[in-house]
Amino acid sequence: MLRLGLTGGIGAGKSEVSRMLSSYGAVLIDSDRIAREVVEPGTPGLAAVVAEFGPGLLTPDGALDRPKLGGIVFGDPERLRALNAIVHPLVRARSAELEAAAGPDAIVVHDVPLLAENGLAPLYEMVMVVDAAPGTQLDRLVRLRGMTEDEARARMAAQATREERLAVADVVIDNDGPLEALEPQVRKVWADLVERAAGGARTEG
Repeated sequence: MLRLGLTGGIGAGKSEVSRMLSSYGAVLIDSDRIAREVVEPGTPGLAAVVAEFGPGLLTPDGALDRPKLGGIVFGDPERLRALNAIVHPLVRARSAELEAAAGPDAIVVHDVPLLAENGLAPLYEMVMVVDAAPGTQLDRLVRLRGMTEDEARARMAAQATREERLAVADVVIDNDGPLEALEPQVRKVWADLVERAAGGARTEG
């Protein structure tokens, strides 16, 4: 098994890169998706979030009101740490289950937004960082996701800096430009991963 850690700042285009890698044959383990699953209605994760933040974070149908929660934790490091202390262990446990099911010959891509923040780089044979300038990130968040500039800046500030992400990168995907410039870069990395996997790259676990 070959593990790739994939990360990038919000608005950098990491989701598009993970989609490409999945289409090439990677087994994708998406931490964001798992983080949503572990706080779905009826889960211990949701119960723990409600115990910490109060029942006002539930929608009328009993689901987590994500925008309201985001408004509380982004920009408040202490509350963000409290949320992460609940969610991160659940995400790690579920990720381990999915990886174990992938099989010994798989190329497993862990899509981890907070890879740099949580010091997770040593877990992977390679770390890929999808990089975009902060101005590009801000523009995409406001123009494409409908955030206000203040909301976008708060989300960006809650993550590692660009320099901190680049410091853990084995390979950097430049996504400051148009989409058509992205795929050739990702294909090249995928070819390298396939070659390394075929050559008996170091495995863990």
